[in-house]
Amino acid sequence: MMTSDRSDKGVRLAKGVQVLLTSMGYESLREVKLRTRRRVDVMGINAKGRILVVEVKSGPADFRVDEKWTDYLEFCDEYYFAVDEDFPQDLLPADQGLIIADGFGGAIVTPSADFKLNASRRKNVILRFATIAARRLNAAENPK
Repeated sequence: MMTSDRSDKGVRLAKGVQVLLTSMGYESLREVKLRTRRRVDVMGINAKGRILVVEVKSGPADFRVDEKWTDYLEFCDEYYFAVDEDFPQDLLPADQGLIIADGFGGAIVTPSADFKLNASRRKNVILRFATIAARRLNAAENPK
């Protein structure tokens, strides 16, 4: 599979994850940059301020080269990998949440552990999320 095919598949999976998160009462964004400059694939925040991070994996090679996913655990209450139904699930860590997704939705197969994000970090992440969302909305409403 070419890189663009993997990227397209990743975008489709991320969209399906967003449909799932919406059905669970979360607002979500794709490609959210953390203060560490790491970028999460999908982040969701609900009305209670609970934060989910979802790392989308388009295939086994994508997972094997990813050494940064553990850096995301300190920025969320729940963490999930999202893969399609053909992904070999035994490659993924058994102690992390798992979502099976496609371009139209998804389902949680394995619930995430609760990472109990501290209040200061939660505030930082929510402010960053809001700022990114406002910036994107402003760009969409006021194209150059």
